[in-house]
Amino acid sequence: MKNKTYLLTLILFLLFFNGSILLISIVNLKTNLDSTQENCLREHSFITIALTKDLTALESRGIEAGSALQVLFDSYVHYYGKQNVYMELVQNGQTLYSSLPEGQELKGKPELPAAGKRIISTLPSQDRKYIGVVGVLPAPHDSIVLSYYYDLSALTAAWKRMTSLLFLAGLVISSLLAVCLILLLNRLFKPLQHISEASKSIAQGNYANRIPVRGNDELSEMATSFNNMAEAIENHIARLADAAEQKQRFIDNFAHELRTPLTSIYGYAEYLQKASISEEDKLEATGFIMSESRRLQNIAYVLLDLASLRSSEIVFAPVDIAELFQNIIDTLIRKAEEKQVTISFACGFDVLNGDRDLLQSLMVNLTDNAIKACEPGGSINITAYAENGRKIIEVRDNGRGMTREQLAHIKEPFYRVDKARSRAEGGVGLGLSICEQIAARHGAELKFDSQPGLGTITKVIFTSL
Repeated sequence: MKNKTYLLTLILFLLFFNGSILLISIVNLKTNLDSTQENCLREHSFITIALTKDLTALESRGIEAGSALQVLFDSYVHYYGKQNVYMELVQNGQTLYSSLPEGQELKGKPELPAAGKRIISTLPSQDRKYIGVVGVLPAPHDSIVLSYYYDLSALTAAWKRMTSLLFLAGLVISSLLAVCLILLLNRLFKPLQHISEASKSIAQGNYANRIPVRGNDELSEMATSFNNMAEAIENHIARLADAAEQKQRFIDNFAHELRTPLTSIYGYAEYLQKASISEEDKLEATGFIMSESRRLQNIAYVLLDLASLRSSEIVFAPVDIAELFQNIIDTLIRKAEEKQVTISFACGFDVLNGDRDLLQSLMVNLTDNAIKACEPGGSINITAYAENGRKIIEVRDNGRGMTREQLAHIKEPFYRVDKARSRAEGGVGLGLSICEQIAARHGAELKFDSQPGLGTITKVIFTSL
């Protein structure tokens, strides 16, 4: 692209520039020729009048015109010969005197003009050109024709020298322009080259490549737009990579979750089929099979709940916060009492818009996780308050807490902070995934803050309610 632009621009400039030089040269030549022709006419008229007066004056003194004509002619030839002018006198069709160089035969001489008329023309010879003016002398000498020939050699040579100098200057200017043009194009196309290299780099997977932005013109705006696009692509690819990684972890965890109960079911089923056991052992084996089957059923139901949350529409309605908190305590009071955990709540606002059942499921899950994290004698505080124009529900416990690494994964499906304890308590590791979906459907954000041994603070921040 740069080379094509360079060649095309240079060719167009050379054509225009040299064409302009040629046009100026031609116009200058024509102007000089016109000026020379006018000057030749004036000089011919002057010589004709002066020669006639001289002949008349000589005749008035009794001197024959024929004997004095050559002297007069020679005097004019001597004076005008220094100006590249040649003359010729013709009388009755015969050449009387001529100052033309020997061997110079003028082609296309005009015929004799009528009295009082003059003919001007350009006459070529072997190696020269002349401007010729032919006219008859005034009466009583109208039998004499004066031809005035101006040699154009000097004018033509000067024109050729000027044209050569113009084209030489044009060559120097064109060379300088060619160098300046390539430097300018290199500077102008450098951002485009950066864009091309960055595009190739991004195509090869290096999404962090950026273009340096200089100046405040269209190219810098294009570079800025490209950088913004590259950043958006990098962020999008990163999100896709995270999503792909999460999906892979989901598949791995899901396969792991299925393997344990299926292994148990298959083992006990094979035990029932092949072993000779008592009725009591059969009941125990079928109990294990039913327990593991129920666990698989729970996983299936929870996955269906997740799918339903992603696709179904929810109806927003005012939800009384005090009533919501009381329902949570009523639902989990027995479990809390069994673990000797106390639950308290405080309401900083009265109403929250949302789906009552989903919000209750969200808060039950979060409070249930807090109960599981607490040791006997622990406490849980549920608080609703407004901060910076946003409504927030906070669940705070003084349980085991979590590390930063555990916090980074707790929203992932099937992830458990304490796998042995979670299985013993019947969890499948999908509770927080459901909570996040419910929060997202309500335009809310789920945040966790925790430290090992100091407990966990879970906030549901409603950004759009």
